[in-house]
Amino acid sequence: MVVKCFEDAGLPAGVLNDIPGTGPEVGAALSAHDGVHMITATASVPAGQAIMRAAAGNLKRLSLELGGQSPFLVLDDADPAEAAAAAARRSFSNMGQICIAVNRIIVSRGIHDRFVEALVAETRKIRLGHGVEPGISYGPVLNESVRTRTARHLDDAVARGGRLLVGGTIPRGGLYDKGFFYEPAVVDQVPEGALATTEETFGPLAAVQVADNDDHALRIANSLPFGLAAYVFSGDLERAWLIAERLEAGAVGVNVNDTTELQAPFGGWKMSGIGRELGPEGLHAFLEKKHIKLRLGRM
Repeated sequence: MVVKCFEDAGLPAGVLNDIPGTGPEVGAALSAHDGVHMITATASVPAGQAIMRAAAGNLKRLSLELGGQSPFLVLDDADPAEAAAAAARRSFSNMGQICIAVNRIIVSRGIHDRFVEALVAETRKIRLGHGVEPGISYGPVLNESVRTRTARHLDDAVARGGRLLVGGTIPRGGLYDKGFFYEPAVVDQVPEGALATTEETFGPLAAVQVADNDDHALRIANSLPFGLAAYVFSGDLERAWLIAERLEAGAVGVNVNDTTELQAPFGGWKMSGIGRELGPEGLHAFLEKKHIKLRLGRM
């Protein structure tokens, strides 16, 4: 329907094509095709690696926005209620099924208790149900595999010493039996190495970790091979800016829980991708630069 709208608006035939596929075959064929000169894709890390391998035959250019494992740093001078509201929103928006969703919340020890109390209160406000009903916050997750993965990450965190503070159950009865619903969960004191702190859950789970100081928080945040988005909350903008500069991520939100702007480049570091979307940089990626050297006059 979107492609049809472009055609109705006068876009020449063949400029934009919708090629549906039920498996990886279509993507693999396009990635290797000599007539395709550039590929941009939003995908998982394994899918991005497969695209790179298929595209290597003719060295086509790539812009890949791949998976992340976004940290949310709360420094000890942050407003705990403000930071908790922002963390809950970015952890559970679209039931955590967003590439820049918060996965790890790294809280300074001095503010930990107040922040966690506020985060649990924010999470308890969330109402699941049908999106057209008043007061409903979120609906179901995409499918059963999301619930299974989220539950596996939660169980692993608890088995390693984490404390489940709220959520983590499947609601039953009525509307809940007609969709893949899952109560947003907060697990505190999740150790490094747990699945929830090393893999992308892509579901409604917020894992809280404790940091002794700024350097410790940065070490935790930068310890993974991912670097799509990161967030830092602080009452001191200069301090937050210094943290933001040291975070290994393609985009950092300072006292905000979103990192995307249409006019700004978006993309990841490390295993979270190559190239940039949006902004001038995103447009320039589709242009081939050419240098023409010309002599004027006769020798």
